[in-house]
Amino acid sequence: MLKLVLFSTVQSLFLALTQVFLKFGLERMSPFGFNWRFFKSALFNLPFAASGICVAAASLIWFYIVKHFELSVAYPMISISYVFGMLASVFIFHEQVSVLRWIGVGFIMTGVVFLTK
Repeated sequence: MLKLVLFSTVQSLFLALTQVFLKFGLERMSPFGFNWRFFKSALFNLPFAASGICVAAASLIWFYIVKHFELSVAYPMISISYVFGMLASVFIFHEQVSVLRWIGVGFIMTGVVFLTK
């Protein structure tokens, strides 16, 4: 079970990093349009590319998890990414997160603990 928790944690970290890099990348992109300016801003956007690399890494880890562990236990473990997402919103984007949202994440993590027992 420890192996699943470790793989799920790393995979969830990559999932959260995907969203962080995507947010940075989208902030740098030109407004959407079927024109060269938009596609150039997407093609030469390093955070956008990093987002793709992170989602690819998360997918590869997920392939391993699904192959070697029960899906009924593995799939809910992805919710660990919610914690990383909340931490990123606070420490990277300086967003205010209400106590009620932290309580919700606490319930999610309690569920993850029950799954690993």
